[in-house]
Amino acid sequence: MFNLGSLVLCLFVILSGLSFCTGNSVTYDSNAIIINGERRIIFSGSIHYPRSTDAMWPDLIKKAKDGGLDAIETYIFWDRHEPQRQKYDFSGNLDFIKFFQLIHDAGLYVLMRIGPYVCAEWNYGGFPVWLHNMPGIEFRTDNKVYKNEMQTFTTKIVNMCKQANLFATQGGPIIIAQIENEYGNVMTPYGDAGKTYINWCAQMAESLNIGVPWIMCQQSDAPQPMINTCNGFYCDNFTPNNPKSPKMFTENWVGWFKKWGEKDPHRTAEDVAFSVAKFFQFGGVLNNYYMYHGGTNFGRTSGGPFITTSYDYDAPIDEYGNLNQPKWGHLKQLHASIKLGEKILTSSTRSDRNISSSVTLTTFSNPTTGGRFCFLSNTDASNDANIDLEADGTYFVPAWSVTILDGCNKEVYNTAKVNSQTSVFVKEQDEKENAQLSWTWAREHMRDTLLGTGTFKANQLLEQKGFTVDVSDYLWYMTNVDIDQTSSPRDVTLQVNTKGHVLHAFVNRRHIGSEWANNGQSFVLEKPISLKSGTNTITLLSATVGLKNYDAFYDMVPTGIDGGPVYLIGSGNVTTNLSSNSWSYKVGLNGEMKQFYNPTTHSSKVKWRPFEHKSIGRRMAWFKTNFKTPSGVDPVVLDLQGMGKGQGWVNGQSIGRFWPSFIANNDNCSETCDYRGAYESSKCVGNCGNPSQRWYHIPRSFLSGDTNTLILFEEIGGNPKQISVQTITIQTICGHVNEGSTLELSCQGGRIISEIQFASYGNPEGKCGSYKHGLWNVVNTLLLVEKACIGKENCSIDVTGKSFEISDATSSFATLAVQALCSKK
Repeated sequence: MFNLGSLVLCLFVILSGLSFCTGNSVTYDSNAIIINGERRIIFSGSIHYPRSTDAMWPDLIKKAKDGGLDAIETYIFWDRHEPQRQKYDFSGNLDFIKFFQLIHDAGLYVLMRIGPYVCAEWNYGGFPVWLHNMPGIEFRTDNKVYKNEMQTFTTKIVNMCKQANLFATQGGPIIIAQIENEYGNVMTPYGDAGKTYINWCAQMAESLNIGVPWIMCQQSDAPQPMINTCNGFYCDNFTPNNPKSPKMFTENWVGWFKKWGEKDPHRTAEDVAFSVAKFFQFGGVLNNYYMYHGGTNFGRTSGGPFITTSYDYDAPIDEYGNLNQPKWGHLKQLHASIKLGEKILTSSTRSDRNISSSVTLTTFSNPTTGGRFCFLSNTDASNDANIDLEADGTYFVPAWSVTILDGCNKEVYNTAKVNSQTSVFVKEQDEKENAQLSWTWAREHMRDTLLGTGTFKANQLLEQKGFTVDVSDYLWYMTNVDIDQTSSPRDVTLQVNTKGHVLHAFVNRRHIGSEWANNGQSFVLEKPISLKSGTNTITLLSATVGLKNYDAFYDMVPTGIDGGPVYLIGSGNVTTNLSSNSWSYKVGLNGEMKQFYNPTTHSSKVKWRPFEHKSIGRRMAWFKTNFKTPSGVDPVVLDLQGMGKGQGWVNGQSIGRFWPSFIANNDNCSETCDYRGAYESSKCVGNCGNPSQRWYHIPRSFLSGDTNTLILFEEIGGNPKQISVQTITIQTICGHVNEGSTLELSCQGGRIISEIQFASYGNPEGKCGSYKHGLWNVVNTLLLVEKACIGKENCSIDVTGKSFEISDATSSFATLAVQALCSKK
């Protein structure tokens, strides 16, 4: 066991005359996390506080606890907390201290991953962009400038937690902290300086004396006493680099992120459960779901480039805070099943017996108590297995599944047998209040930039992020070209080589084209143009769509037209290189600087015009409307179908970037998804041929009690007349449960079960939305289910022959399928 940090902290506290050593001790060995002497296995889930609102936190935490979690994990987001050097922000949904306190109040623990590099598909990996501009700095290596800034921020976060008594040794919820993040994945290119840096990270972290263990994920050479941990879809084969360290799965990827132009990822509940069960079968101690609630990339926080505003991640709690069933329920049952064996799993010896090439029986035995707990896994991706364990019984183990045996002789769970409900949500528009939105519009004033007027100049093409410093997605590049009619061609091709991510080109105040690459990488814009005699103004507007967040030296990946080159290509390929011209620059849009998006400040600055048919398709324009707050508590979304690309605000608060005109490819989608076999992000995708993101979350805390102002900046042209405000409502719930289990049905949001659309106890076939009777069915099933469920918010039915008034042995092979409708009371 190791708890040197706790000992040092307590000695310091005693000498200081303080008294918080009455808190919890946190130690560990290879079999358990030990909290106040109690040997524990830990189920945790990632909920990133900036990806929701502080008003959502209590409900998200409650649902995490109800789902059987012991802890909640989050990164600490440096860029949000220190947007300018030594100027900090911990307000609103950045108040991580409040977030941790709410978690503590709920009786859960905290895994705090300071990083401060976070990756997380977050803009610039969580680094503030001003860091990039510090003289002599090199990120994530043995660099004094960087290490000083990293230590200053890390120390500030630790001290804030100490002052709020948040570490477990102070009686608080934080039981584990992380320094750095996935550095081992990219360490090799940094050479010896990378090794020196990771050793420094460990020493610096330990010097902070927090009294709880430190971890480093994906760091096989993590210095002691750092605990190295595993991230991925499967970590059952992972072994810590210290035999005394617990085996931790810090990121079990429950789904995947999405980029503009991509389809919806989906990882089945069966496969996530399979991954978790196998991890604990082979000695796992802590499993953290990444994500448990993905949430929303508000503002310009999405990284990438090209990460969507939605960060739903197919998590057990969806982007809007609804339970993603059956995943949430299936994992809840898994947690309860594994917890049955917690005392044995954390205080026993393990033995593995290979029954076949794909079937393994793992037995945990406590010689003192005689207790046993078993996992029976089948890793064959096609073939089911019938396993005879003699005195301990015979078991059917489906392909690619794990059966959990309490006492090694009673099946309590199988990862492929889903007994939790499926929930189907619909998006509804209030036809009375917000049936037809009334729009006005305003121009984005570009006269200055179209005439070549900027705020600074350079005789070169500059890299973008170093000058925008993340205050805007936009940087204007402007230059003049003089044409002598007697010697220069008028009809030429403008060629712009850019590092991304989006480029709009104007010549003599006329838009001549826009371009972007499907992956947000470098591309070339080529457009034919006609130049006039005399001075011609070329104006290029470069837009970023999330700064790169991952890879070795990712921070140095350029954006914008950086170096170009920019050419004019005439007949006979006569080329004029404009890269060394005198270029004028301007950061951002005029409307941004004047806060057109803020209804409380813009009223005297903006000339809003009545919306007309000719306003449709207008690029570089602002659109405004008012809408009523939808009644009830259901999540609110904005359907932006018909719009192009831009950003949106509700009552001055950003709901993120939008790009519904970016359509996912129409291939590789299927209505069926086979959970069997190893998962990767292109498996089981959906939403082919549709916008990558059509709906955008408006948290209810953004809304007023009555009327709200929606303002959109449209970059490439769209039709706001197609926009609608909608709510997300649970409509249909289904369950298909095996004999001996319990069917639990629940309508969220105060709704009740108003109709049983299908019910069959026997061998029903199909899936939610298409159930049908099989070869046999108990005729009174529908009446019995209606009696148990109609008019209730939730109901439960024991799936046994007795419940359906039969005693025939056939019932041992029966299942119950139910489909119900949820309605307002």
